[in-house]
Amino acid sequence: MATGNEPIQVVSPGLIINTMAEGVVVIDSEGIVQLWNPAMTEITGYQAEEMLGQSLFKLRAPNCVNSHRIANLMKSTGSEVCVTGCECRMLGKDGKAIPVLVNARALRNEVGRVIGVLQTVTDFRPVERLRETVENLQSEAEIGSGDFAGMIGRSDAMREIFRLIKLAAGSDATVLILGESGTGKELAAAAIHNHSPRRHGPLVKVNCGALPENLLESELFGHVKGAFTGAIKDRTGRFEAADGGTIFLDEVGELSMTMQVKLLRVLQQGEFERVGDSVTRRVDVRVIAATNRDLQAEAKSGRFRDDLYYRLRVFPLQLPPLRERKSDLPALLAHFIARFNRQTGRHLDGIAPDALQHCLDYPWPGNIRELENAVEYAFVVCPDGDAIAVDHLPEEVRSPHPAPPAAVPMTSAPVAAPTVPLRPHRQPPSPADLQSVLTACHGNKAEVARHFGVSRTLVWKWLKT
Repeated sequence: MATGNEPIQVVSPGLIINTMAEGVVVIDSEGIVQLWNPAMTEITGYQAEEMLGQSLFKLRAPNCVNSHRIANLMKSTGSEVCVTGCECRMLGKDGKAIPVLVNARALRNEVGRVIGVLQTVTDFRPVERLRETVENLQSEAEIGSGDFAGMIGRSDAMREIFRLIKLAAGSDATVLILGESGTGKELAAAAIHNHSPRRHGPLVKVNCGALPENLLESELFGHVKGAFTGAIKDRTGRFEAADGGTIFLDEVGELSMTMQVKLLRVLQQGEFERVGDSVTRRVDVRVIAATNRDLQAEAKSGRFRDDLYYRLRVFPLQLPPLRERKSDLPALLAHFIARFNRQTGRHLDGIAPDALQHCLDYPWPGNIRELENAVEYAFVVCPDGDAIAVDHLPEEVRSPHPAPPAAVPMTSAPVAAPTVPLRPHRQPPSPADLQSVLTACHGNKAEVARHFGVSRTLVWKWLKT
């Protein structure tokens, strides 16, 4: 029976460390592991005897973008004394990257010299799985709403694009985005990156057609001081800047044959040299390329390397032109009108039905970019508070033009504008206009009511008169 006079048992620090749920690891100033608790074994699969005396940095995952913060703690001149809430990735014994949350503190001796680093490591795999579940639900909700990662569309063609983007994001395969100018290739590249495991790394964008060859090589791979006239210091290239993330090569079809060879080497081996340097550098970069050219035809004609073409098109993504997804036009118009309302501080009350019809009839050779410019033009000429009328559209849109080809798919959604805020009709439309909208809405009275901005009861009254 306890008397209350028993001596207090002192728990040793070693016992505490070995029973902690978090991993605990101590490294010396050279990065060599000096302490490794059982929780670290549970997280990584490595036993203590396998890691003691070994460099901890061999567990650094190639695409970890925060591990340098831990290394900085070991510098005696470093300003950081601790790192809190650092999301990193460690390589487990099976070679797979493990998401972890690291807290670290520099260990200093009595004179302030760094002698090592103490780290606590939390297994973040459950959190990562929860994040993936939430992101998948958000993606499904975005696809259902017709707004996926800033890309607008409810048509079957765009729903298929959204599905392919999600598939591409789940791998590290090189993606080649094809499509006419103005179809949203840069948005698609950003969506792939932002839904991929590399989303915490950089997304670096390069327009291959905007720079001459001699400058483009330096832009992509960097240069050393004195490599050419004007090279007054070393410069990091875009591939190095994208290490651990994604590089987006827009207008890749504009590359010269010389640059194509250099790009092929990076794709195949992940290595390159800076301009004027003999040191080979390696990077871990996911490549997404885009072009409005027919690269297959270019390759057959000898203007583009066959081997580079097939290396780029591991996962091809063909974006449809706007003329082939006219059913998305009302939602796109609503999106741009809402955006310019926010940006300009004005308030345009949607688009009038006859102006919408002109937009539906126009072929939009410049695709979504041209549509955006047309809405911006309307914001310049349309009075505040009014709906965009035919007179507020650019001349080429409001001018007569041929009807779209019969092959254009327009049946996946009604071409009327249920998603575009239209000026309410206080007077009934003409019988011809009413019948036209009714036909476009496939006889759906609710869709007709939303189109005119009135109640369904009023639509029934119009039909009976």
